[in-house]
Amino acid sequence: MSRSTRINGSPVVPPSDASLVECEPGVYSILHAGTSFEVYVTENCIEVDGHPLSYEIKDPRQWTRSAGLAGVLGKATITAPMPGKVVRILTAAGHVVTAGQGIVVVEAMKMQNELKSPIDGVVVKIAVSENEGVAAGAVLAVIEVAG
Repeated sequence: MSRSTRINGSPVVPPSDASLVECEPGVYSILHAGTSFEVYVTENCIEVDGHPLSYEIKDPRQWTRSAGLAGVLGKATITAPMPGKVVRILTAAGHVVTAGQGIVVVEAMKMQNELKSPIDGVVVKIAVSENEGVAAGAVLAVIEVAG
């Protein structure tokens, strides 16, 4: 699982021989193949030597509001992204939750990951308990669209 970057819609893989130095927040100096580039980074745009470029960074660990089939089927299943241990359960069966609300916290590789509801709905099932070990892909909770 790694982050991916796209500039103007095309995937970007930084050259291994490029040198990057942050001069000040949001301003970088890049040296590649004997050429120096001045790069300004804002929330919406990267400007390289005066040429604006749009960019997008995809981080698979970051929550996004894409419920996928949940809206069609009326239910969403929260699964463990990797093997770990359930350290906290943040809600209970029967509780009403909103999209983005934390449901379960799983610790994996010494990091705690809060798994969030992808939809507004009711928690139908919490399938784990605190301090329980879980395998990758294990069902942790089921949320159903209220209706």
